[in-house]
Amino acid sequence: MPTKNLSNKTMGRIKLAAFMLALIPLFKLCFSAYLDKLGANPIEKISHITGYWTLTFLLITLTPTPLRRLSGWAWPVRLRRMLGLFAFFYGCLHFLTYLVLDQFFDWDSIVKDIVKRPYITVGFPAFVMMIPLAVTSTDNMIRRLGGKYWRMLHTLIYPSAIGGVVHYWWLVKKDLTNPIIFAALLGVLLAIRVVYRLRTITLFLS
Repeated sequence: MPTKNLSNKTMGRIKLAAFMLALIPLFKLCFSAYLDKLGANPIEKISHITGYWTLTFLLITLTPTPLRRLSGWAWPVRLRRMLGLFAFFYGCLHFLTYLVLDQFFDWDSIVKDIVKRPYITVGFPAFVMMIPLAVTSTDNMIRRLGGKYWRMLHTLIYPSAIGGVVHYWWLVKKDLTNPIIFAALLGVLLAIRVVYRLRTITLFLS
């Protein structure tokens, strides 16, 4: 379904539906907290849920471009900015859970964790790289940076997503099913980009 076949009204409805769906994990988390159903370790539960959805939305944000190239559907690209901001939103909740609820702003302990725990060593810069992506997500920032430099900056989503997958993989101690699924999906999304980039270079050189 190409973009031109979607009216602004239809696209507005799709964006609203996507927005509401993206809030469901937060609503469920808040409801579980209200009912005191977060288990014996609620801080760990909150951290795992917010981290899971951070990584989920990062991968969803990487999906519209391959989808457009494979199917010709361009309209999902118009959801990419909002989905990326949701990835950052859940990433902030994930980080704040660690900073406030787990460490209580104990900066010395946080620095030691970053150095000593490999999954935090990888996860922290993965989150930090999301900050400039969120800050420069507005139309005004795109104009100020220029399209070329804005696109270069936003390639940070790739190391951020890779770091997020590695963070999750190293965090999980027993069942690696979910980290493997995330790694496989990210691998496919990146592989599609590489194939199309190589194809473009080949056509240019031929």
